[in-house]
Amino acid sequence: MRLSLIICTFMRPHSLECLLTSVENQIVKPDEVIIVDGSLNDETKDLINLSSFTFNLKYYLVSQADRGLTLQRNYGISKVDPNSDLISFLDDDLILLEDYFQQIKLTFEQNSSAIGVGGIDLIENSYFKKKPSVNYSSFNYFEIDGWVSKEPLRYKLRKLFGLMSSNKPGIVPSYGHGRTELPPNGNIYRVEHFMGGIATYKRSLFNHISFSSYFQGYGLYEDFDFCIRALKIGDLFVNTSAQVKHYHEPSGRPNYFKYGKMVVRNGYYILNLRFPKNTFINKLKWHLITLLLAHLRLVNSISGPNRRIAFNDYAGRMIGWVSLFFNSPK
Repeated sequence: MRLSLIICTFMRPHSLECLLTSVENQIVKPDEVIIVDGSLNDETKDLINLSSFTFNLKYYLVSQADRGLTLQRNYGISKVDPNSDLISFLDDDLILLEDYFQQIKLTFEQNSSAIGVGGIDLIENSYFKKKPSVNYSSFNYFEIDGWVSKEPLRYKLRKLFGLMSSNKPGIVPSYGHGRTELPPNGNIYRVEHFMGGIATYKRSLFNHISFSSYFQGYGLYEDFDFCIRALKIGDLFVNTSAQVKHYHEPSGRPNYFKYGKMVVRNGYYILNLRFPKNTFINKLKWHLITLLLAHLRLVNSISGPNRRIAFNDYAGRMIGWVSLFFNSPK
C-alpha cells in the first residue's frame, strides 16, 4: 500500500525538524511527505529548503484562507498523489518510534474492514503491567488486559458520584467524557475514536467526507468529529505498537480561556453528533460531569502550580457552559 503523510504546521520549525528526522529513520518510509505550513514567517520554509531528507518531500505555504488545522488538512488532501492508498496525519510536535509506519500498514493488512488506524503516545501513558501479588482496587485503578493505571482525582470523583462509564478506552459513553488512553501492550483494539494527530485513513474515505470547517483555528475535538463520521463507512482501530512521543509544543496553542470554552462547546457538539437522539438522563450526566471538571480547575486555580492558567481554563469552561443555553453549537 502506498502511503502519503500530511503534516500541518504553524510556527514550529524546530519541532517539525525533529519529527521529519524521525520519519527519515523509519523502517518503512512514506511514499510522500506533504508539509502544509500556515506560518506567518519564512523560518519553516527555510528549514525545508535547507533540508537533506531522502524521502519525497513537498512543501506548501498557505494563505489566511486555508490557515487552521482542519483547513490545512483538507488542503493537504487535495495535494496527495492519486495513486496513494493511505493518508496519514501527524502533529508537528511528535517523535516517531522507528516502526510506526510499519505497524500502521500491518494493521490495515490484518483488518480488511479498517477505514482508519491510530497509534498511541508514550509520553503521557500512565499504564504499567499488573503484578499478580498486588490487589488493585477498582476505585483507585483502572485495569485492561493485564495492565493498570492509577486513577486521577477527576475519575475518582466521577466514580464517587456514579458518573464514570465502564466502557473500554476509545468507546464513547452515551453521556460522553470517556477514556481514551490504551496501554502499550502491542494489542490492536477496535475503537470509535482516536487522536487525530496520530492517525491514518484509507484514501477512499475522503471521497465521502472531509474535515469539518466548524472547527476553526486550533480545532479541538476535530478528530473526534471526523472519527464519528468515518464510523458510518468503516471500522476504526488503534494499534498500540504504533508508538510516538508527543511533546506538546506550547507555541501555536490558544489561550486557556478560549481552550476552556472549546472543551465545553465542542464537547457538546460531539455528544450530539454521536448520539443525536440521546436521553434526558444522559444529557444531564454530561452537564454534571462538565461542571464537575470545571470546578476541579477552579480548585487548581487556588492551590495548583499554574493558578492563572487553571483559572482562565475554569472561566472559559463556565462561559462556554452558560452559552449552551443561549447559543448551542449546530
